Amino acid sequence: MSNGFQVQERFADGAQYIGGKLLPGTSGNHHTIVDPATGGSVLRYELAGTDDVDAAVAAARAAFPGWSGATPGERSDLMHRFAAVLAEQADDFAYAESLQCGKPVKLSTEFDVPGTVDNAAFFAGAARHLEGKAAAEYDGDHTSYVRREAIGVVGSIAPWNYPLQMAAWKILPAVAAGNTIVLKPAELTPLTSLMFAQAATEAGIPDGVINIVTGAGKDAGEHLVGHPDVVMTSFTGSTAVGKRVAEIATATVKRLHLELGGKAPFVVFDDADLEAAVHGAVAGSLINTGQDCTAATRAYVQRPLYDAFVRDVAALMETVRIGDPFDATTDLGPLISHAQRDRVAAFVERARGYARIVTGGEAPGGDLADGAYYRPTLIADAAQDSEVVQSEIFGPVLVVLPFDTDDEGIALANDTPYGLAASAWTRDLYRANRATREIQAGCVWVNDHIPILSEMPHGGYKASGFGKDMSAYSFEEYTQVKHVMYDNTAVARKDWHRTIFGDR
Repeated sequence: MSNGFQVQERFADGAQYIGGKLLPGTSGNHHTIVDPATGGSVLRYELAGTDDVDAAVAAARAAFPGWSGATPGERSDLMHRFAAVLAEQADDFAYAESLQCGKPVKLSTEFDVPGTVDNAAFFAGAARHLEGKAAAEYDGDHTSYVRREAIGVVGSIAPWNYPLQMAAWKILPAVAAGNTIVLKPAELTPLTSLMFAQAATEAGIPDGVINIVTGAGKDAGEHLVGHPDVVMTSFTGSTAVGKRVAEIATATVKRLHLELGGKAPFVVFDDADLEAAVHGAVAGSLINTGQDCTAATRAYVQRPLYDAFVRDVAALMETVRIGDPFDATTDLGPLISHAQRDRVAAFVERARGYARIVTGGEAPGGDLADGAYYRPTLIADAAQDSEVVQSEIFGPVLVVLPFDTDDEGIALANDTPYGLAASAWTRDLYRANRATREIQAGCVWVNDHIPILSEMPHGGYKASGFGKDMSAYSFEEYTQVKHVMYDNTAVARKDWHRTIFGDR
């Protein structure tokens, strides 16, 4: 699948998108995007430096008065046109996403790109619903109401695991609410973020509303977060880096939105449909080669089903087809890089000393030896306090532990610092209600794992961060609230003044 898409030609003018134009970076440092399936070079480009960030913020600031001053209907119409352009270019987006990430093209074509188009359509509609609270007289002859207003220039940082969708989740609610934005994608995977901004320009969204700077986190990223003209920072990535982002943002009292790591529990009670749970565990743990903050990583299985669950998950994992991301039959692509593959492998190798590797635990050879591939891996009998249970591995690895009572299962599910997502598998309504109430996570699925919707919020508890992506909750986060109060008597309020100051 190539559809005639030529990366070198598309980005010949550079890999920064500022004020409606593709431009080269000015840092003097270069980065090569590598195809993780082959190890081959995709594109070499100059990274953004601090001057590029300053230029992008200036472009966003200049565009803000016009964009925020447009009517909600005007913004909505342009964003509907934007959604249509994205849909027209779906094949190019799917190709570029799979090329830079190594994800199976069927995931890009059936999940990433349609989800992005749906997000654009949702926030195009949301743009017309920027509303405050109804007016009322709360204090005598005074009428009060609440306005929701755009906040200004937003600086966002997106990760490499879902570069297109993460760009959409950050850009769309911000611009729908009337803000302008500078997004820094991961330097490993900038292609579809740049294409996203170009598509917005094609749709008629004014220059400077959406800007992309592709640079290193220590340079471009930290400068963007600390920039005095950026009023809000939205970051998706690891908890460790999120702490650094928060530290920088706090210095200038920015509004902050953090979507951080996850270690999602997958709780299987003894009345669950075993076959459904097994298939859910394999799909939920291997989605995007396990490089997903909401992926099922810790399966807790009630003792009567434990042995059968381990056996059947291992058997199903062994049927997963690993291979070329552009082969429509491929289920599992490579990890994002050889460095990430080696990091995942190191977790598994250390686990051999204290747990049982049921299947996987190695990189495939043969035709796949040059890529960053790793076999689906199932680990059993690890202790709750072990590294593979407590730490985010971010690879195709599922750890399975048994539990006895319902109390124990829920307690184990909550026993990590994270709280992004979880699932509970049961046919019992009481158990389902209890699990959704007591598991500490921003999303709890019942008898499923992974589905997300534009209309519903996505975000975590605890060390998984705060703030929501998608949904009306996300839209509102990119606004500020203003109280407006009128004196309805149309005369000076001398009585109130006398109460405070006496006769003057």
